[in-house]
Amino acid sequence: MDISVIVPVFNEEESLPELADWIDRVLKAENLSYEVIMIDDGSTDDSWEVIEKLSAKYAEVKGIKFQRNYGKSAALNEGFKACIGEVVVTMDADLQDSPDEIPGLRSMLLDNKLDLVSGWKKRRHDPLEKRIPSKFFNWVTSKISKIPLHDFNCGLKIYRSKVVKSIEVYGEMHRYIPLIAKWSGFRKIEEKVVEHKARKYGYSKFGWERYINGFLDLGTITFLGKFGKKPMQFFGFWGTLFFLIGFGIFAYLTISKFLFDATGLTQRPLFFFAIMIMIIGSQWFLAGFIGELVARNASGRNQYLVEKKCNLS
Repeated sequence: MDISVIVPVFNEEESLPELADWIDRVLKAENLSYEVIMIDDGSTDDSWEVIEKLSAKYAEVKGIKFQRNYGKSAALNEGFKACIGEVVVTMDADLQDSPDEIPGLRSMLLDNKLDLVSGWKKRRHDPLEKRIPSKFFNWVTSKISKIPLHDFNCGLKIYRSKVVKSIEVYGEMHRYIPLIAKWSGFRKIEEKVVEHKARKYGYSKFGWERYINGFLDLGTITFLGKFGKKPMQFFGFWGTLFFLIGFGIFAYLTISKFLFDATGLTQRPLFFFAIMIMIIGSQWFLAGFIGELVARNASGRNQYLVEKKCNLS
């Protein structure tokens, strides 16, 4: 199969028939075999009933229904597990992502031998109060992740199948799939300017809290990517440093008491600061030690991605 199109759905009953017809028209015009996997993320409207009707109308349309709302990341992850296409496209169900972009994204991915192409909604049909925080968020994410993308939040992306089969998306990590792919060894990542259409039906399901959660998730995924399998290198280093600083201050106060100043140690605020720093350092070191024990005993501690083998019996 040439293409799998994965569409997370949450209360989008009005847009789904038009979206399915649009995808079918575009991909059949390109003579591409395809499947559309619509994941109903606990919708409270008639989205699932619409998906069932579309599945009966189009043999290519498949549906997965969650018992409750788990979030976009869970929907994408389930779609990644179910898809069978050579390349995988993700797009939103609200008709703001244009299926007309799929052939161009596919050509760019295959012709340039890339792992992932992310859409860039350079001209957005969103209010100013959404565009400004989004620009700041994307700038910070690009600098920290060292991935030169302008629009991490864009739902329209295309991947080689091996990319989505090698990663796991959870929580609210969907906006960081390029970074997750990079940590998994897929570094051929580029972007393409895509059309962003004004919302035709319904309303946005995301509020201001997504930016706060986004920065928290960025810290989480950056830490896990660097130290997930070696926590002692982070906690042990800073724990030892803090302890040595506190011990150095304590030693200085002790020496100065006996040689220069008869003032009691407990009467000096710096003494309590030294004790606090040593306690914090000890706790961080122990956290790293416990984390190392957990990492070394985890079932997936030696699960690495092997791309090719040669001359092995």
